Order: sequence, then C-alpha cells, then structure tokens
Amino acid sequence: MSQEIHSQQLVQGTHRFTQRLSPTRRGARLARRLAVQQLADWGWDHNNQSTHTAALLVAELAANAVQHGRVPGRDFLLALVLTRPGTGPAILRIEVADCRGERLPRPVSVTPPDACDEHGRGLLLVESLATHWGVDPRHPCGKTVWAELQLSAGPPS
Repeated sequence: MSQEIHSQQLVQGTHRFTQRLSPTRRGARLARRLAVQQLADWGWDHNNQSTHTAALLVAELAANAVQHGRVPGRDFLLALVLTRPGTGPAILRIEVADCRGERLPRPVSVTPPDACDEHGRGLLLVESLATHWGVDPRHPCGKTVWAELQLSAGPPS
C-alpha cells in the first residue's frame, strides 16, 4: 500500500483527496475511514448524515473494487473531490478506480437480486444513496466507478 496521501485545494471552493490502497478487505475498510476523516478535515462532523452516507458509498465502491476489480499486485485508488458552488450545497464526488476494465457495471438499470441471494445489493445501495453515479473507462486499463452526493449544510465556504 502506498503511504502517500494527497490532499489539495484545486481552485477556490474545490478540494481533492487521493489515496492508493491495497485490494484487500483491510484496504476497503481503510478507504471508508479515510473518507470520514477527510470530510471531518474539510469541516463535516463525524455524526453528520452526509458523512454517514458518504461512508456507506465509499465502503460499497471499495468493497466492489476489492471483490470484483482486483488484479494481483495492483492497488485500487480512492479519490474524493469536494466542490462548493457559489450558492448551492457542496457536492462530494467519490471515485474508486481499479485495474479490471472488462467487467463494467451498468449504472442505468441495476436489477435487484432474488430474495434468497446473499449478495448483489451493493449497487442498489449506491443507486439509492447517490445523487448521480456512473462508470468511466480508465486508461490505460481498468475503470473508475464514481458516485456524487449533495452534502448537507457544513462549514462555511
């Protein structure tokens, strides 16, 4: 796992955080914890509903990257982009990139699994919690699954 953590302010009102993580259950758990801490660093309380929702989205996307996007010897990438438009609410874009590009999920029509199935509800969760979500090819290989979330009132701009 890379020890480099990148957090930067891109332009006025926009911040970006990135971290490479090992494609393990521990890496997925750490992604969720890092996202919560980064939101706290940006001024959102740990107990804020938006923080809880972001944590769920990160947990699901990271778990999918570990379970379905793992390539031996390759990490996955977590990126958080916080945008504060002039008058509207802040938008958090969560991106999780892995090195498997041949299995792209379909964001337009997520079908629920059978009631007896023990798996397969993760993208339904993403679809219901995110304002928008999608999948983009990642060059030279892989994919980036992203979700956007409108954050509740937080710190002043």
